[in-house]
Amino acid sequence: MKVVKFGGSSLASGEQLKKVLNIVVSDPTRKVVVVSAPGKRYSDDIKVTDLLIECAEKYLANENAEGVFQTIIERYASIVKELSIPLDIVETISKDLKALLAGDKSKPESYLDAVKASGEDNNAKLIAAFFRHSGLNAEYVNPKDAGLLVSDEPGNAQVLPESYENLFKLREKEGIVVFPGFFGYNKKGEVLTFSRSGSDITGSILANGIKADLYENFTDVDAVYSVNPTFVQNPKEISELTYREMRELSYAGFSVFHDEALIPAFRAGIPVNVKNTNNPSAPGTRIVNERSNSNGPVIGIASDKGFCSIYVSKYLMNREIGFGRKLLQILEDYGLTYEHVPSGIDDVTVILRQDQMDEALEAQIKDRIMTELHADEVIIEHDLVLIMVVGEGMRHNVGTTARAAKALAHADVNIEMINQGSSEVSMMFGVKEPQEKSAVQALYNEFFVAVPV
Repeated sequence: MKVVKFGGSSLASGEQLKKVLNIVVSDPTRKVVVVSAPGKRYSDDIKVTDLLIECAEKYLANENAEGVFQTIIERYASIVKELSIPLDIVETISKDLKALLAGDKSKPESYLDAVKASGEDNNAKLIAAFFRHSGLNAEYVNPKDAGLLVSDEPGNAQVLPESYENLFKLREKEGIVVFPGFFGYNKKGEVLTFSRSGSDITGSILANGIKADLYENFTDVDAVYSVNPTFVQNPKEISELTYREMRELSYAGFSVFHDEALIPAFRAGIPVNVKNTNNPSAPGTRIVNERSNSNGPVIGIASDKGFCSIYVSKYLMNREIGFGRKLLQILEDYGLTYEHVPSGIDDVTVILRQDQMDEALEAQIKDRIMTELHADEVIIEHDLVLIMVVGEGMRHNVGTTARAAKALAHADVNIEMINQGSSEVSMMFGVKEPQEKSAVQALYNEFFVAVPV
């Protein structure tokens, strides 16, 4: 039994939905179909989720939202017309959305979650209707009815453990289950969404819940690439990688998955297969617990921008009990989160996302570190890019770090910082933003093009 999830680009039009139908009927083990809201039909198009957010915000601000509302309904109507199915589903979608928009606005976050989630929910109803019109035994199932319970955290809901036992009962349903992604319900019966890209999380939760043999995630690329294709021409496709490698790459900027999306499937040991809706015969990329390391030490290279560093130097820092705790406490006092903390005996650097601080806050933090910790020097550097080099094979290969550093040096890329993860599955380099592309290209050439001597 398989859980199969389709992303927004796979569901953006009637033409795409016909491809989805063919994929589902081609394999009778595809029992549960998880769907996103309609995505972009072309590059300048707007996703339905973004239209819903705009519409909800206008209602919260008591502004006229009729134009946005009609645009949303027209998106669903255009799909229905393309598929030549009865128009009553559009009327149902319109009534549902009107009722949500007229709902309780006293808790804006909860209101926004409910409106956002309707994108997936209404699309699931539409797709189930299309499947039935095409002769399939298909049923729309609401997450509340299925028992998908989540924590009370709007926009960042976490699945509750009892959900898995509830969801196992979906195995008993006859025919195909069409299930909306992106949201669940708290114990009070309120809608709460997962973080953005939450439909991937739903697919992973359902794969765990029904004890699927495979979780297939259909998107608009043939496979996961070893590097960002906008930086490197025709990059190598990855045929297989581990969950740990995928999480490291997702965290560092890979857009295929949200970095938390696969955790439920990983915990249940269920493999994931990333495939292309527009080319379903392509083998795609498998994500597994363990793989052979026959393709070299590095599986992928990812980069993410928008970071800054707080460098703190103090003589005999290593002898001072509690220095690191006090430093991080100052950041915590301002509600800041950090990403990495590389250190030496007399210095420490804290890496964090720079959009958390403005100039005034930076000045306050710098002053507190100097006065409370009696630091010798505090320097804040902006516009850093973190480049992650990832691969399970790095644990078994000597000299990987040296090869990476040498490649960057030959490309005239100055390394601002380096940090090797304790898992030895990744190493991280910090470089200035203007050097991002040349750094990624140099590392790709070293590990995927050059033949090691």
